[in-house]
Amino acid sequence: MPLPKLKDIKIVTTDCYGTLIDWEKGIIEAFQKEAKRDGFSFDVEPFMARFFEVQREVMAGSYELYAEVLRRTAVKVAGEVGWELEPSRTQFLPDSVAYWMPFRESNAAMDRIAKRYPVGIVSNIDDKLLGVSRRHLRTELDLVVTAQQVRSYKPDPAHFKETARRLGSKKGWVHIASGYYADVAPALKTNVPVIWVNRNGEKLEGRKAATAEVKTLRDAAKKLGADK
Repeated sequence: MPLPKLKDIKIVTTDCYGTLIDWEKGIIEAFQKEAKRDGFSFDVEPFMARFFEVQREVMAGSYELYAEVLRRTAVKVAGEVGWELEPSRTQFLPDSVAYWMPFRESNAAMDRIAKRYPVGIVSNIDDKLLGVSRRHLRTELDLVVTAQQVRSYKPDPAHFKETARRLGSKKGWVHIASGYYADVAPALKTNVPVIWVNRNGEKLEGRKAATAEVKTLRDAAKKLGADK
């Protein structure tokens, strides 16, 4: 399934966290700041790998707001590394979303894409927290689909089905995302062309290739003829 011809593209959507916003940096800094209060430190790489694993497990259960997903994930991961983090203290993590900043190229690339096409965000977040992040993202959006709106988390296809429903068709829709598991795989499964922003040079290892693969959001804009 190739990308549509540029003249046939009707809308471009992106994931938010990991694609536009550097959430890994934001999460690490929030945990380090809170752990410092207890004189505790942790090895960042395995901690974050486990954080994302646990988050997936929590998301796979019955739907709850992303703020609660963050709180529950924080307690479990901290406990696994021997840090006794009281559940009453875990609001620090949802509160930290306000300080998760965009990647350097995000606003410029989104502005370029928006000059040429309608744009939207399709994200595993709740409406309130996305509103907080949108203060850092200057591009006007034509469409927003959140986990709260569909009461489900990607890779469940609900986001993609709801987006298609609102658009009236999947024809001419291109999605951009950095997360293979949450976005690339379900987009391909629902026949939506997807540009994978593979910032970390992740290997496919037998998984299906994205429609296109790039290193940065700016490269994705170039693929869409929106590099000026």
